[in-house]
Amino acid sequence: MVPYGPDMADSIGERFERLVSIMQILRAPQGCPWDREQTPQTLRRFVLEETYEVLDAIDSGDPDALREELGDYLFEAVFLAQLSAEAGQFDIGDAIQAICDKLVRRHPHVFGPEATGRHPVVGQPPGDITSGAVLEQWDAIKARERAESGKPPKQETTLSGVPPSLPALLRAYQVSSRAAKTGFEWAEAADVVTKIEEEVAELRQEVAAGALVDRARAEDEMGDLLFSIANLSRKLGIEPETALRRATEKFTRRFTGMEQAFAANGRALRGLPLDEMEAEWERQKRREPGR
Repeated sequence: MVPYGPDMADSIGERFERLVSIMQILRAPQGCPWDREQTPQTLRRFVLEETYEVLDAIDSGDPDALREELGDYLFEAVFLAQLSAEAGQFDIGDAIQAICDKLVRRHPHVFGPEATGRHPVVGQPPGDITSGAVLEQWDAIKARERAESGKPPKQETTLSGVPPSLPALLRAYQVSSRAAKTGFEWAEAADVVTKIEEEVAELRQEVAAGALVDRARAEDEMGDLLFSIANLSRKLGIEPETALRRATEKFTRRFTGMEQAFAANGRALRGLPLDEMEAEWERQKRREPGR
C-alpha cells in the first residue's frame, strides 16, 4: 500500500496515489465505519452535491474555492472506483486508462489516426477542422467503436443518449439540442417566443378556470411552457441551468438585503404591507452595480 504521509506528495502522480491510498485505508477493516458502509447507491447524492458545489465555485470566480471543490469531486470518483475494485470489477487506474484511450482515439486530428492512449503522437497540426466538425467526428468514431466491439447494437434513438437523471431543465435543453441536430428546429428565435406566448395563453386559461380544479392539466401546461423556455434559451446560446442559477442567486441577494434592512429597524417581513416590501425591493435593486 502506498504511504499516506504528506512528505511523499511531490508529483501529480504521487499525490493521486496518496489519495487512492487514503481511500483504501478508509475502506479497510480498521478504517472509518461511515466510509465502510457506503455503496454506489448511497454515494449518488454526494456525487450530485459535489457537482453543484463545483458549479458554485466556477460561478464565484474564486480559484481557491474551485481548487477545494475539485478535490472533493475527485474524491467521489476515487471512492466509486474503490467500491468497484472491491467488487472485482475495475479500479481507478482502469478508469483513467479508459478515458486516456478514448480521448486519444477520438481526436485523430490532434494525435494522429494510429495513436494509442499509451503512446499518443503529440503535436499533429489541427488543420482546418472546426469545433462542429470535431463533434460530428466524435459521434462517428463512437458509432464505429460500438460496431467494432462485437457488442449487440443498442436500440438507440436520437434522444436515448440524454440521461433521464439530469436536472429537468438541463435535460430539456439537451433533448431540444439533440432534436435540433436532425433539422427539427425553429427557424428563428422569434418563433420560439411566439410559442412561449401561446403556452402562456393556455396556462392563463387554466388559471382562469381554477388551476386547482384540474391540477393535472395545469401541470401539463406549465411543463410545456418551461420546455419552450428551455428551447428559447438554447436557441439564444444561453445555458438555462446557469441562467436560472444566477437569477435565483440574484433574487436571494435582494430578498436577503430587504429582510436585513427591515430587521435593522426591528421589523420582520411577515405581516408587512406589500407596498413597503416592494419599495424596499426597488431600493435593493438600485444598490446593485449597473442598476
